[in-house]
Amino acid sequence: MNKIKKILIANRGEIAVRVAQTCRELGIKTISLYTPEETELPHASIGDESFNLGEGALSETYLNQELIISTAKDLGADAIHPGYGFLSENSIFAKAVVSAGLIFIGPAAASIELMGDKKTSKQEMEKIGAPLIPGYHGDEQDGDFLKAEASKIGYPVLIKASAGGGGKGMRIVRAEAEFEEALASAKREAQNAFGNDIVLIEKFIVNPRHIEVQVFGDSHGNCVHLFERECSIQRRHQKIIEESPSPALTPKIREAITKSAVDIAAGINYLGAGTVEFIYDEDDSFYFLEMNTRLQVEHPVTEMITGQDLVEWQIKVAAGEVLPLKQEDITCRGHAVELRIYAEDPDNEFLPSIGKLNKVGEAKLRNVRLDTGYTDGNDIGVSFDPMLAKLIGWADTREKAITKVRESLNDYPFLGLKTNREYLGRVLGHKTFIKGETFTHFVETYSEDLKKAELTLEDVAKLIGAMHISKNRTVATNEKASDNYNCWHQLSGFRNC
Repeated sequence: MNKIKKILIANRGEIAVRVAQTCRELGIKTISLYTPEETELPHASIGDESFNLGEGALSETYLNQELIISTAKDLGADAIHPGYGFLSENSIFAKAVVSAGLIFIGPAAASIELMGDKKTSKQEMEKIGAPLIPGYHGDEQDGDFLKAEASKIGYPVLIKASAGGGGKGMRIVRAEAEFEEALASAKREAQNAFGNDIVLIEKFIVNPRHIEVQVFGDSHGNCVHLFERECSIQRRHQKIIEESPSPALTPKIREAITKSAVDIAAGINYLGAGTVEFIYDEDDSFYFLEMNTRLQVEHPVTEMITGQDLVEWQIKVAAGEVLPLKQEDITCRGHAVELRIYAEDPDNEFLPSIGKLNKVGEAKLRNVRLDTGYTDGNDIGVSFDPMLAKLIGWADTREKAITKVRESLNDYPFLGLKTNREYLGRVLGHKTFIKGETFTHFVETYSEDLKKAELTLEDVAKLIGAMHISKNRTVATNEKASDNYNCWHQLSGFRNC
């Protein structure tokens, strides 16, 4: 990797910390970015050098392409790692980085552009022979034409914006009479969110699983997979729990779906880390959904089961090296589960939570990892994504991995503000989740089961007794008393306190 001696990390928070850690292990210098309000956050000082982006909106800071590239050049960087989010899937940025004489640690701009548009990517997948959900992905956008196509496909259908993601511009239509209103609504939302109102029409899979395959390609014609991840536990189309391997796949299906992912990546001469996402039906059919041309938030579960550092792979491939392993040398061992911890109140419409983070906590169990961009004493605001951390645990079986991460939630209290910790624990403890019978609308289907249980008078008495005993033991420690107070308000069960 002589070509890469210094990397500017064009991101913040836990992914900036994550990239910097690998760079340090490889002996590569780093430049981290921050804004004035982030001076106390870990990523602000994680680099060998740090650059203050200044005040302003995101367009003036983390999305300011000209400033980021000029900073990289001024400070002598060889490459830019975009992390995920922000500029990571921006083909214009990727081109500009290369034009400036720097290495973009990611795929070629052409791949980002191709796979970033749902319509054109589906058309390319048809050429490659990838399995596609029955639907219409063409250019014609006349309402009557689209309605006729929906009738051919058969209801229910899904109207989906061609550009963007996050569930915007997406509508489920269960009957022909609902189509026109749903189409108009989806187009309005897509136009407002992405400046593009083109939509696709697809068959709606009633109980789908979300299965994604981690792929990697190099500049020497090699392409491999690092197995699959199941990401079916989602809230409003955003993943909250991921695991690997999927409990749904038989060895035969696993072989077929991973081969399809590699064929897709190889078919577009893909370079670097990518994720091919599939919808998996109850009849064992699977269909291409989209490809994310970056490192995924949930990449740690893949690292846990394969023992590989995916950021290291990214850097090596970007430097022109051959992939570190051949397909036959990549093995899957045990099971890993990842939980996304958010600053939000699940028992109050998931409203964002702000305040001072008094205590994060630390791992007590083996093979548990916390990826976070925060530490004790940091202020949590609303300027950035509400994800505080990712808690990942590995064990030799799925049952043990679930138990491990559920227990570890107690080791990371994130005291001082409301989080979704307790809610995640409810999902992990749900009998249907434990059976592995998950699907993308799991949390909506079992919303009543996942509500906070009401405390009985006996529960309250136990809580008060526990607090009283704990306070007497730590009478001289105000911080401990504060922690007990936070525990009382944040957690619903005596055991968790």
